Amino acid sequence: MQKNKSLAPKSLLLGITGGIAAYKAAELVRLLVKADFDVQVVMTQAACQFITPVTMQALSGKPVFIDMWDSSISNGMPHIELSRSADAILVAPASADFIAKLVHGRADDLLSTLCLARDCPLMIAPAMNKQMWENPATQRNITQIQADGISILGPDSGEQACGEIGLGRMLEAEDLLNLVEAHFQPKLLLGKKIMITAGATLEMIDPVRAITNLSSGKMGYAIAQVAQEMGAEVTLISGASTLKLPLGINIIQATSADAMYQSVMQHVAKQDIFIGVAAVADYRPATQHIEKIKKSKSLLTIEISHNKDILAEVASLPSAPFCVGFAAETENLLEYAEAKRHAKKLPLIVANDANTALGSDENSVTLLDKNGAHPLLKAPKIEIARQLLQHIANML
Repeated sequence: MQKNKSLAPKSLLLGITGGIAAYKAAELVRLLVKADFDVQVVMTQAACQFITPVTMQALSGKPVFIDMWDSSISNGMPHIELSRSADAILVAPASADFIAKLVHGRADDLLSTLCLARDCPLMIAPAMNKQMWENPATQRNITQIQADGISILGPDSGEQACGEIGLGRMLEAEDLLNLVEAHFQPKLLLGKKIMITAGATLEMIDPVRAITNLSSGKMGYAIAQVAQEMGAEVTLISGASTLKLPLGINIIQATSADAMYQSVMQHVAKQDIFIGVAAVADYRPATQHIEKIKKSKSLLTIEISHNKDILAEVASLPSAPFCVGFAAETENLLEYAEAKRHAKKLPLIVANDANTALGSDENSVTLLDKNGAHPLLKAPKIEIARQLLQHIANML
């Protein structure tokens, strides 16, 4: 996980309640500190049965608070001092019992008291057995704390410590880090609907062979993540990619160029912004063989046909969204990219060096619009995505 350099250092109070998922809090603290968060840990007595304060202190670099009457706080009011110094509070894991405390405003230990006395946002990451999560009492409590303005992060579905499988697992540490970073992002695109295409398309020759472009999907997925961070409602139409699907985003899988075209045209009418990042194959086999073509010593001739130009068709719609294209070139980068922008009548295009960008975690691009060229220096793709979307927000 790359550091989010676009954010000033933030102070986060991390509360840990009793549950086996407390072990994940150690990795979460490590990732938060690595991402430049100032982390203060507060644990319940039950949490100390699962992971030690010594571990949390070593990872956070700060003393861990447990006791309501901690004498190290000069005014004797840790519930006030700790909550006032935090930009946000995250409770991870949040047990069913602790969630019930939040609903009723109980304040019988340090963590529940400072959550009640806070004047900053509160986020919780539920973690419990699937029956506990599905219990009507828990669901009523979740509904109530959401109505009270508390953000719910998760839970996830999967195998649980009890051996059962279902909803109730705490989100993984990296997912929680992404959601915490998203919380602090300026909401420059709040209320906007954004559609993004990403990844490569596969044009099948036969059941085991295909024509494709080289694309990992990393840039498109990064843009989708950042767009969500900035408050947009995001639809990601993804071609072939092995990347983990981002949380909270409407995902549509589209393997072929035609499937991607159909998906885009079906949903694009209500979009404010369309960003075509996918490496859509320009050609497809005119005939797709039902059975595998047997290997032969003679030449294999494949007749190919043109695929539809998705970006050009979206840009030509009567009420077209704000369209952004990507131009991956191996030579004459700015010249070819600008020609593509004019030909497709795009307000903005991203010139992308195909020799260095494909598959990499970093990129350097140039944004081309009617005002000229705007180079973005080499940086992790998540940072390039933030700069690109800030530029789009400014143009809008």
